[in-house]
Amino acid sequence: MGRSRRTIPEELLLLALDPATGTTAQPQSLDLGLAGAQLVELALAGRIAPDGDRIAVVHPRPTGDPTLDTALELLRRRGSPVRAVHWIGGPRLGLRQTYLTHLERCGMVHAVAGQMCGVLPTTRYQATDTAISREIRTRLDSAIRTGVPPDPRTAALAALAHAVGLGKHLYPGNEGRSSRSRLRDLIRHDPMGGLVAHAVMDVQNGVGAQPRRPAATAGATGGSGAPGRRAAVRSRAAAPAEAAAAQPVREGVMARAGAS
Repeated sequence: MGRSRRTIPEELLLLALDPATGTTAQPQSLDLGLAGAQLVELALAGRIAPDGDRIAVVHPRPTGDPTLDTALELLRRRGSPVRAVHWIGGPRLGLRQTYLTHLERCGMVHAVAGQMCGVLPTTRYQATDTAISREIRTRLDSAIRTGVPPDPRTAALAALAHAVGLGKHLYPGNEGRSSRSRLRDLIRHDPMGGLVAHAVMDVQNGVGAQPRRPAATAGATGGSGAPGRRAAVRSRAAAPAEAAAAQPVREGVMARAGAS
């Protein structure tokens, strides 16, 4: 994958970056959105494809983007399709900071050191070229205003922006209500973006985080209920193990303290 175009994770992060404060809107859900955006970008690159509510690797060749290739390799190691909700809900230590550092290396943002309460060191990020952010925003605005089906990249970006709650950041207040509604509606224009966006929202709502346990029957637990309890323990233990397998590998970048 060449660097002639920005990736969807990069664009999502630039959309979330507040030009006035240098912080990111919706930081917690944004981490989930970035993990989902990686899946969409890999799908657009032909490396993965949806398989029902799961993600399957169809072409393991690296893209040339180190951060995306880390995710692709982790998916490949799974050996079988993984549910999108489990992948996105896995630990995402440092993913937002990884992309902020990446944008800084690419010259799209620059770090501004500061202090919180005059004591704790903090780092804020300012866009170095606001025209890039304006171009991204213009694409979303155009899709919302014209009603013309957007290209897959813009549709996926809109779906993820809605899923992580950026609608109220981009189109605030009562005057932005109709725009937020139309942003949500753009989710239908890209199947992969829609799948991932719904998985992001499911994780935030606690849906699908763990395998469902079958309802207990009269003979399932016997007198003491011990077998049933052991089955429940095994079920609960499976989810952290599955999530840990999806944890991204850090690129050796130490997260700057206080980055928002």
